[in-house]
Amino acid sequence: MPIIATDIHYRMSGGASNADPALALGGAKSSAQFTTNVIFDDVTSSEAATGDAEYRCLYVHNAHATLTLLGAKVWIQSQTSSADTDIAIALGGEGLNGTAEAIANEGTAPVGEPFSQPSSFAAGLTLGDLAPGSHYPVWVRRTVNAAAAGTTDAWTIKVQGDTNP
Repeated sequence: MPIIATDIHYRMSGGASNADPALALGGAKSSAQFTTNVIFDDVTSSEAATGDAEYRCLYVHNAHATLTLLGAKVWIQSQTSSADTDIAIALGGEGLNGTAEAIANEGTAPVGEPFSQPSSFAAGLTLGDLAPGSHYPVWVRRTVNAAAAGTTDAWTIKVQGDTNP
């Protein structure tokens, strides 16, 4: 049976038992999963007035018991619902099965990670082959433009690859 979407988990960072998306600021992979479009809080009026950039780190985790996800890529399947905000992603420089650096707070960018906005599998960021139980750190940045309208954003990232028959 091939790997299916439910075999790919998005796990928080911030320690083995972290279940708070606000604390997913890098560090060890958590056993807790989350929905990617709820890792950021609502845009407050002060963030909307002045503009803001916030960061979260998640781990793409292959939870399949026996199959490797081959040639995996991650991209932004749907961008934010607000014209005043956007999402960008970056691979953790620590690479496959690495532990992402921990940042001081949600306003501190990870060091040296180039953010981009790939919007298709072809343009996606390459994770490589994810064996069973393997993971790859991925950073997500939400940018709020100055003078933005307050909003609750919805967006989606996607991971896809192939499996051997």
